[in-house]
Amino acid sequence: MSARLSARDLVAVAGAGLRTRRLRAALSALGIAIGIAAMVAVLGISSSSRADLLAQLDSLGTNLLRVTPGETFLGADAKLPTEAPSMLRRIGPVEWVAATGGTDASVRRTDLIPEAETGGISVLAADPELLGTLRGELAAGRFLNRATARYQVVVLGAKAAERLGVTATGRQVWLGGRWFTVVGILRPVALASEIDRAALVGFPAAEALLGSDGSPGTVYVRADPDQVEAVRSVLPATANPANPNEVRVSRPSDALAARAAANSAFTSLLLGLGAVALLVGGVGIANVMVISVLERRSEIGLRRALGATRGHVGLQFLAESLLLALAGGLAGVALGAAVTAVYATGRGWSLVVPVPAMAGGILAALAVGAVAGLYPALRAARLTPTDALRTV
Repeated sequence: MSARLSARDLVAVAGAGLRTRRLRAALSALGIAIGIAAMVAVLGISSSSRADLLAQLDSLGTNLLRVTPGETFLGADAKLPTEAPSMLRRIGPVEWVAATGGTDASVRRTDLIPEAETGGISVLAADPELLGTLRGELAAGRFLNRATARYQVVVLGAKAAERLGVTATGRQVWLGGRWFTVVGILRPVALASEIDRAALVGFPAAEALLGSDGSPGTVYVRADPDQVEAVRSVLPATANPANPNEVRVSRPSDALAARAAANSAFTSLLLGLGAVALLVGGVGIANVMVISVLERRSEIGLRRALGATRGHVGLQFLAESLLLALAGGLAGVALGAAVTAVYATGRGWSLVVPVPAMAGGILAALAVGAVAGLYPALRAARLTPTDALRTV
């Protein structure tokens, strides 16, 4: 009657074999843990970043369109008609319209700073409806309105305020050769990053004090979400009926969608690096198991002499390899989730660790452990009692 080895006994025997070489086992499992942690962290961080981008798209909407002048037939810079915003407001499905216009003015913290040192801040004329159209938010103060748009007041974008060192309203900045009072500071605007680097004044003030001709440089259009493409198709002809080919229309939300797609492509590259680390861990386990077979030949011979079959011996070493890989996989999943949590919290993202990534990490670790332990297990099983008990 052949001896039988239950699953419980198999795990106990494999565990006993690993406990006698704890440091070596821990170092082998560490290789697997690093590979799994890298893969889980990459997928977790990518998923958290993508979730944040999609949340931004949901909150800001994908129905914002941007109308800008293109080029003339001869290649010169075109201009939008002054009446373009009012004409765009006549389109039925259009909900919001707001324009900004460029100026030649510069803004500095004081009049003692050279004019060339602008810090990359542009001065734009803006409609009072701009904040609502972009669904922007104020960090402090208030936005321009029909009354204040005539006076020497300015609203700073988030980066513009940072570069000017302005943290509160009521301060004055030197703008276009005059002192303007800061009445508002914006939070970052995800769908119009150009606003973050701008100082915004009213169109009436820009025309009276800064030499603006009142023509819009950019018109932002917020359309009915169900009619975005229809509105997009008629914007050029409506904004500039005489020369619709000189009008460009873009959808700012496409940039966020492209970033989400780029994250997916970058994730594939990093997953490849994690797979390499996992492969290295598998090679480490195979190496440890081969050495273990050589060192434990007397143990194998004694077990064979006492009735253990070749299958029992092979299963024992394969189980040891799988236990090593499982320990490394569990540790790697925990470490990867912790890294994701720290990174996502630091960036202000919602934490997303995909369950398939965690389950896949453990399964990948077991697969690597099985492949790594197969050859050592077969080598141990092939040893005969006489060969195994022979002095090495």
